[in-house]
Amino acid sequence: MELMSHSSTFLLPTIPPSPTYALVVLNQSLPRFAPLLWKHAQLRLCADGGANRVYDDMPLLLPHENAFDVRKRYKPDVIKGDMDSIRKEVLEFYANMGTKIIDESDDQDTTDLHKCVAYICDWAPDLDKSNLCILVAGALGGRFDHEIGNINVLCRFSTVRIILISDDCLIHLLPRTHCHEIHIQPTIEGPHCGLIPIGMPSGSTTTTGLQWDLAETEMKFGGLISTSNIVKGEKITVQSDSDLLWTINIKKQ
Repeated sequence: MELMSHSSTFLLPTIPPSPTYALVVLNQSLPRFAPLLWKHAQLRLCADGGANRVYDDMPLLLPHENAFDVRKRYKPDVIKGDMDSIRKEVLEFYANMGTKIIDESDDQDTTDLHKCVAYICDWAPDLDKSNLCILVAGALGGRFDHEIGNINVLCRFSTVRIILISDDCLIHLLPRTHCHEIHIQPTIEGPHCGLIPIGMPSGSTTTTGLQWDLAETEMKFGGLISTSNIVKGEKITVQSDSDLLWTINIKKQ
């Protein structure tokens, strides 16, 4: 089985040249490290009301700078969605700055995040999808049905690396089609982590590098799931017969 490697180097000030990052901002408070994610990304999208968050919150994250200058510098490349949340003055501000506005109000069958991920995949049709990583800020917190919808996008685009990020933690999918190595950045994440079967029970999951490792363990809702586990080293391995969600806490700096 092919190996897939994971690392949260996007939370470091400097990063290796690979992978290629795209950033999606959703309509929740920006995490404190949003300017860092913005710097690392080659494409930046706001999903509808996410533009309000960039407009309102970026100046708050950079309080020693002029708010107008911050808004000019942190201009999204694209605003995409059904446009039911973005404020009129925010839409006009970014449109006048040259941001591409894509109104998909006729599509009510997919979420704004789904629309943005589809756009990014089309943006990079020739890019090896294993070299693409989509960072999603503001994907956690707020309404529970929105959170579940965002997790559903991980499953619908299971061949694309998508990482949901909040101030407190990150979540991404570990597809059952691969063995996984997770390289921990101990200065910025951990030690608390979890592995959660998604979509179907896991008949057999095996790990190394955790305080409570799993050994061909069955996991399912209504039974055992691995929450409040602890990373012991800087490399975790995971192999499972079902898709799993990996989550780890992000340290307060």
